[in-house]
Amino acid sequence: MSITAERKAALIKEYATKDGDTGSPEVQVAILSERISNLTEHFKGHKKDNHSRRGLLKLVSQRRRLLDYVRANDEERYQSLIGRLGLRR
Repeated sequence: MSITAERKAALIKEYATKDGDTGSPEVQVAILSERISNLTEHFKGHKKDNHSRRGLLKLVSQRRRLLDYVRANDEERYQSLIGRLGLRR
């Protein structure tokens, strides 16, 4: 259910705003989106896994807060990010 180290490194490289950037909101949202999509796939086969579903809701909430933060600070950056990730809104 978690993402591999190679996939995480690729996401960091793709969404980093500068060299060595691992904590910017863009990188965090990209990693959270990957984890959310993996968990969503998991639930297609494990419908009664309510413990993991709670974790999924926490991840979605955390991603929403980060996206709200980016939107409040820089609307253009927000639009770019959701476009690159393919998120609606």
